Amino acid sequence: MKERSVTPHPRLPLQAVLFDMDGTLVDTERLWWEAVEHVAGRSLTQADQPEVLGRPVEHTAAWLGAGTGRPAADLAAELHREFAGRVRTGIEPRPGALGLLDALARDGIPAALVTASPRAVADTVLEALGAHRFAVSVTADDTEHTKPAPDPYLTACRALGVDPTACVAVEDTETGVRSAEAAGCSVLAVPSLAPIDAAPGRAVRASLLGMTPQQLAALLPYRLRVMSWNLWHGGTKVDDHRAKQVKAILETGADVVGLQETGGTAARELAEALSWHHHAAGENLGIISRHPITAGLGDPDVGFYGTVGVRIALGNREIDIWTAHLDYTPYGPYEATFDGLPAAELIAHEDVRLAQMRDALRRITEAGDDTVPVVLVGDFNCPSHLDWPDVEWPVTKAAEEAGLRDSYREAHPDPAADPGHTWSPIHPVHEDGSGRPEPQDRIDYILHRGLTVLDSRTVVTGTPHPRPDVAGNDWPSDHAAVVTTFAVGLEDGPDGTATSGARAAGAHTRAETAPDRSTHGQDWGRLP
Repeated sequence: MKERSVTPHPRLPLQAVLFDMDGTLVDTERLWWEAVEHVAGRSLTQADQPEVLGRPVEHTAAWLGAGTGRPAADLAAELHREFAGRVRTGIEPRPGALGLLDALARDGIPAALVTASPRAVADTVLEALGAHRFAVSVTADDTEHTKPAPDPYLTACRALGVDPTACVAVEDTETGVRSAEAAGCSVLAVPSLAPIDAAPGRAVRASLLGMTPQQLAALLPYRLRVMSWNLWHGGTKVDDHRAKQVKAILETGADVVGLQETGGTAARELAEALSWHHHAAGENLGIISRHPITAGLGDPDVGFYGTVGVRIALGNREIDIWTAHLDYTPYGPYEATFDGLPAAELIAHEDVRLAQMRDALRRITEAGDDTVPVVLVGDFNCPSHLDWPDVEWPVTKAAEEAGLRDSYREAHPDPAADPGHTWSPIHPVHEDGSGRPEPQDRIDYILHRGLTVLDSRTVVTGTPHPRPDVAGNDWPSDHAAVVTTFAVGLEDGPDGTATSGARAAGAHTRAETAPDRSTHGQDWGRLP
């Protein structure tokens, strides 16, 4: 028997490093503190830090004005003068800052300056540090909302053409950390005046001395690519089906595949061919994984329809992966298209599938806990309420109410522009001989709770011939597959000093800010 290959844990590639300015790259937090003390006419205390550190001039001016009765505009102008004068005469790079910037340049990793200071101050600092070291700079003058809102970091990422999830932000204040994390960045916190606690998605160091691009890259989350695939009677309708299945899985770069219609043996045989791990249940369901499977979940004697799961280990994280197959009759798109049933009747006919989904959701709840992310894939044999404006399809609605998010619709929120049809690449017309067009729809899903969606697409290789002339097809199924790429956070920082990684419960997609690198929609997202 083949030995299973040792699987590296692929992280997202480091696309850019985004630096705060004051207190992070240059020792200006002290200068700003002194300027505020001068304008306030008193010494500041620790209680004043939330109103001073990491805040734009206008915020601090308004705070001072509320306590003194002086006009905020006058205070802001005075703060600008006092701070700018100190910057021109007293600017000092923070330890390790220039060395890290130069190392990033050598490795071809762009750096951005992201500051809540005004452009005039930022340009003074850029001149001192060397403006050539920064591909982009974003100041308080460049966004409607500044830190702690995510706008400055999102603006920098858009200007660089990078995904925030693949970036590390370097910050020295809690305000800046909140801004970067809200944008979806991993964070290295290097506190200057006020301490910053370690937290998920965040590492903390005393300084930038000795920090390398490789250590910053180690802060990024793992990439996990999940595939859902109905094999269609195990693939036996197509010649050389097993080899074609292996080829398709490898071409997608999938790490885990939830299978339906395995024919009883496909999960084991595919895992052996790939030197992967596997778990099979009943006659129909299975999961294969390049990452170790630490537990089987659900009923091992599940029937043809139902759900089964595994727990996989990805680095120091565990993730529950479930695959489901729900009953195919009655089929809603046929009833809507051919029989003209209204929404109320369509919904009423979903009782069998809804019961199966509720059973799956119960098993998922019983097997897991809030700390373990969940992915549920499968052939649900029903449309989504996210795709049909006039029908609240109850199966997908129940999953949503249980906290599971539809990864394809997160990445492609417009069903008209990106229908994502999975049924069916080999059924252009209905099988009854009438010549009626087959209703095309999205009935296969990858749902999740606790992960960040980077991309999602439907996949079919080649150009399949319609049924019944399918034996020579490259694609050995009657369904398109769904492939979603997730970011999975880490638990430990690059030097063990802090936690990093999972934006677990309530994590959300970064697709709205990342460049669109996917292929999708009615063209099935075919691979080249």
